[in-house]
Amino acid sequence: MDETLYGTRDKRGNWTPNKRPTRPPVFVWPVQPKRFLLWLFGYPGYLWPWTTVFVAVSLVAWIYLTPSLSTMRDVGAGWVILILIRNAALAILVYGSLHTVLYIQRRQQTDFKYNAKWPDTDNSVFVFGSQTAENVFWTMCSGVPVWTAYEVFTWWMFANGYIPYVDLRQHPVYFIALLLLVPMWASLHFYLIHRLIHLRPLYHIIHKVHHKNVNPGPWSGLSMHTYEHIIYFSGVLIYLVVPSHPLHAMLWLMIQALLPARGHLGFDRIVTDNEKFIDTDGYNHYLHHKYFEVNYGDRLIPLDEWLGTAHDGSPEADEAMYKRMKAKKYSRPVSHYH
Repeated sequence: MDETLYGTRDKRGNWTPNKRPTRPPVFVWPVQPKRFLLWLFGYPGYLWPWTTVFVAVSLVAWIYLTPSLSTMRDVGAGWVILILIRNAALAILVYGSLHTVLYIQRRQQTDFKYNAKWPDTDNSVFVFGSQTAENVFWTMCSGVPVWTAYEVFTWWMFANGYIPYVDLRQHPVYFIALLLLVPMWASLHFYLIHRLIHLRPLYHIIHKVHHKNVNPGPWSGLSMHTYEHIIYFSGVLIYLVVPSHPLHAMLWLMIQALLPARGHLGFDRIVTDNEKFIDTDGYNHYLHHKYFEVNYGDRLIPLDEWLGTAHDGSPEADEAMYKRMKAKKYSRPVSHYH
């Protein structure tokens, strides 16, 4: 598939898609019912494919790969280790498969890759010299255990009746509505904590590890300092106070744990065997890694647009960003102690 039909590559090897992101119609005024319904039920849209996929994964994990609530009333090594192994296997399957196809086998070489360079293999910035090795370390040795710890705590709370439990058969409308709002909560929580950890000195203590990845790959998605993992997965605690079902918490955790692989692929699309492609929708977050002070959130809730930190990759967005950074630089009070 010819990448020049969908974007342009400059002399430095940076590829920019022609398509510019648009605001979800749920946040467009006046209301556009037809466009909203297409976004809600169409492809690609809010429900299909990614929300549906994560709901399916969460259902399978809850029904077949999670002990019963009665078993989880008491914290025991057996069921905790079972969940840890399940989460580690999911991480390896999702992150590892994408990395293998795109970065080891290099099935499409650099077609649709935002940065033509491959991840560093001999760079002292990374603990092991290798970007991928460090990313795998933080994901598997910190991300998966913290994810598991939050999940274990949540199941223990549900099992002991400390969380208001909602049954699908008794409250079907509320159950489904709350399920549909999970991606929205994930988007809002990510933006809020992301802006927080970009503040100094939190950035240097917490978020700097993740931003080593200026040319991210799949394993970069969950490559964070342990402190950031603790903040990143903390959004599941909302279900301690909001009446819910374990499936709601499971869906939120699955989105937080696995969706970053998609947002950090480094490729705009994955070309399939029949020369079709799967959009990754990762350009928005790639620009955050490239420019640092733009696109703190995703495109689901356009908070960056509302707060003036959006960047769509266009020259106009570049100009607006540089003006904003210049104004910010000169608006800071001068210190007498530098």
